Amino acid sequence: MQAFTTLADIEALEQRPLAEVAPHRTPYELIRATAARFPEREAFTFLPDAELDTPPQRITYRELLAHIHRAANAFRALGVHEPDTVAMLAPNTPEAHAVLWGAQLAGRVCPINFLLQPDHIAALLQASGAKVLVALGPNAELAVWPTALAVQALHAAVLVPITMDEAVPGTPSLQDLLAAQPDTLTFVPDLNPDRAVALFHTGGTTGAPKLAQHTAGNEAHTAWFAHAFYDMDETAVEINGFPLFHVAGAFVYGLALLAIGARQVLPTLSGMRNTGFVQRYWQFCERERVTHLACVPTVLASLLGVPVNANIEGVRAAFTGGSPLPAELAQRFETATGIPVRNILGMTECAGLVSIEPLLGPRTPGSAGLRLPYTEVHAVPWRDGETQLDERCAAGETGVLVLRGPHMSPGYLDAKRNAGLFEHGWIVTGDLGHLDDAGRIHITGRAKDVIIRGSHNIDPGLVEDAFMAHPAVLQCAVVAEPDAYAGEVPVAFVVLRPGAGLDADALLREVAPQVYERPACPKRVVLVDALPLTAIGKVFKPTLRLRAIEIRLNEIAQALAPERAVRVQASDDGGRQRALITLGGVADEDLSEQLREALAAIAVPVEIRFG
Repeated sequence: MQAFTTLADIEALEQRPLAEVAPHRTPYELIRATAARFPEREAFTFLPDAELDTPPQRITYRELLAHIHRAANAFRALGVHEPDTVAMLAPNTPEAHAVLWGAQLAGRVCPINFLLQPDHIAALLQASGAKVLVALGPNAELAVWPTALAVQALHAAVLVPITMDEAVPGTPSLQDLLAAQPDTLTFVPDLNPDRAVALFHTGGTTGAPKLAQHTAGNEAHTAWFAHAFYDMDETAVEINGFPLFHVAGAFVYGLALLAIGARQVLPTLSGMRNTGFVQRYWQFCERERVTHLACVPTVLASLLGVPVNANIEGVRAAFTGGSPLPAELAQRFETATGIPVRNILGMTECAGLVSIEPLLGPRTPGSAGLRLPYTEVHAVPWRDGETQLDERCAAGETGVLVLRGPHMSPGYLDAKRNAGLFEHGWIVTGDLGHLDDAGRIHITGRAKDVIIRGSHNIDPGLVEDAFMAHPAVLQCAVVAEPDAYAGEVPVAFVVLRPGAGLDADALLREVAPQVYERPACPKRVVLVDALPLTAIGKVFKPTLRLRAIEIRLNEIAQALAPERAVRVQASDDGGRQRALITLGGVADEDLSEQLREALAAIAVPVEIRFG
């Protein structure tokens, strides 16, 4: 397959049948074919720590395939069949890959964020019907095992440790189970591409379990076509510091390389959270002859703070996704490193990929690139509170992005959760954006992130762009603050660059003239040391929305009771925000009534307490 440059390249490929272009329609078949072509090529280079003189663990494709076979056999021996689930609490290591792909052969896999609370993890195990839980064993770097023990107390499952620093007495490890199995399959796997082989949780870190199903065909489709955008072949080497419970680590930057025989450098148990590794990032790039970087915007921003103290001429590209890519950040990174930046748009519900900016094409500010082959992506009007799936926006006209194709999930495990996203054979992404004349997809925000000031819709992404263009700003996120008169107003949370001598008011004065329209200008700027991030470094806006509520309600309460201590706690109850205001001192019904009157037009339910 030739590398893509324009939409015309994709459309030309689509003149051939999909079965001819992509003959391997499951992850296992992709990996098996690669192992047959390149048995002794390196699949993984695992860095045990962040020291440059520590020898890495190197795994060939022949060894990887054998480990996958052994894992599948071991899970089948534990009673796992096609309807059953193997859950996994583990970082991105070679052993975890054996679990990820082996479990899909025996039954299905459910990788879970080990940073979640034990009760949330247990709920995911319960929802998935997990029979087996594979978890990282005791070690000095990443404390997953105590969480696994707490989870097992809440949900009965066979607990299998991945041995690292020390064994778990009386409990066979994953390595023990693999060693007891042959390196060829002991059963005939069901390789139907329409079979659901994985469950990936999505929707943040709170609330009821939300598990997106992946078929084998979903995962294989995204993985097989990605390399033509990346301009990769088997000689490519990529740093993949993303967790396997996220589609970026598993597919966008994971299976996509396994499908073509390329090599992944896996940086320690902590991945990109290992500060020692980040400080030596460029030296590891030189040592391992890295050609491609797997990033999110916050990783790009972090790397800008690391001096380039190595020869990185072999690094051809930095791909980034997970959240919108500020054009100013991309330009700064390219100028500082000489490495081209390209953007990716992905979703858990379509095995990680919607579109990619081709490396051989230009970087277009605001663009998330071109759709995958054999898929459809359109911008459709949003009217009367609904997407108009039978209509199409003109080129350049903003609408809600919808998509469908072989990468589209069959839906959530709990079908009641499908409404609003899976509609009439389409995924309604909730992203606001448009397609330009060249077919490039542009994301300008999230439909749910739209700030409605009076009757005026404000796109927070465009406001963030204005702040990111200021030389003192390192990061910015704009969210809605409740307002008694306008309903909502924008508020900007900003991380300044080190040494920037600017206060919030001065920054707002300087940026305000650059905001795309007057109603979109934030009411306030809040300077923070760091923005809340998800496990892969994506800004987690729900936390900022709660903080904005707390700031505004605190102002209102303090104005009415200046002599009292005021504490405001905002919370999210299944997507609905609410707040508790606690006023110091004895109860005062008159004050309580005044406060309720002042808050009457604020669209946030509030409880008032004294004490």
